[in-house]
Amino acid sequence: MGIFVLLPLILPLTAWPIARLAEQRLHPRTATALLTGVSTVMALCSTVCLMLLMVVGTAQLPGNPLPDGWSDPEVRESVPRHEVAGKAAIPALLAVVGAWGRTLLRHHLVRWRTHRVLAGLRDTEVAVLDDRQPYAYALPASRAAGGRRDRIVVSTAMLGCLAARERRALFAHERAHLAARHHRHLLLVRLAACANPFLLPLRSAVAYTAERWADEEAAQAVGSRKAVARAIGRAALVSRAAPAPTLTGFAAPGPLPRRVAALLGPAPAGRAWPSVFTTVGLALWTAATGAALSAMFSANSALTLLLLLRAATPL
Repeated sequence: MGIFVLLPLILPLTAWPIARLAEQRLHPRTATALLTGVSTVMALCSTVCLMLLMVVGTAQLPGNPLPDGWSDPEVRESVPRHEVAGKAAIPALLAVVGAWGRTLLRHHLVRWRTHRVLAGLRDTEVAVLDDRQPYAYALPASRAAGGRRDRIVVSTAMLGCLAARERRALFAHERAHLAARHHRHLLLVRLAACANPFLLPLRSAVAYTAERWADEEAAQAVGSRKAVARAIGRAALVSRAAPAPTLTGFAAPGPLPRRVAALLGPAPAGRAWPSVFTTVGLALWTAATGAALSAMFSANSALTLLLLLRAATPL
């Protein structure tokens, strides 16, 4: 394994350029899918490497239940500075698992509670709540809570702030979130950022590009980019965020001025992949190469450690 076992932990740095450029140069649909895929692959590779380091570190602890062969000198020397890296990987991996558990628990708990609150209302696509607080967000189905269909949750205060055409923009925006399953993208990038802090820029970028994707879909449905921009701006002045970061809200916190400015400009080009001879193309291929190298190094390290353990452990 050698130093290669550590590389997937820092290779997410190769995705930083595309995290910023994708927001500006790629279609929001392409950017969301690309950044989610890259961050998921890199997070899985980082976690695999932490697990490999943990095996070596755990084998050094006194009283561990692992076979004696797992602490063989050849196994320890397969990891650089095994006396430090191996033991440091144990609390690091526990922290990752704990962060995953908290994120997943909050995501499902918010969905469950919200569907339970809506259980007394008519089973319609739009659930209007009599509330003085302005908000609107997309709520995916949750069979565990009895919510068999996706719903749009909006307060009467939010509807009162918007004109008729702006309300159409709001509903079209949230329908786009539900149709594209943006909550899954947001959940995946949040889990990825829990696994490796170097993926935090990609999490922020996906939160923005998912909103931009829904903005563009709403503009097509309404037939006016200015109407969507006006609705977003008006809602941002009064609304609050969705109940969980993994759910999508109409006026989600973040770079709202950039969303409005993008809607007031021309529609993004539909071209999926830019040329490699452009800045964004070079950044894209750099990120893809980083993800491929992460997968290759983690797979190679796992196979190497498996062979070493088999050789060191008698049948």
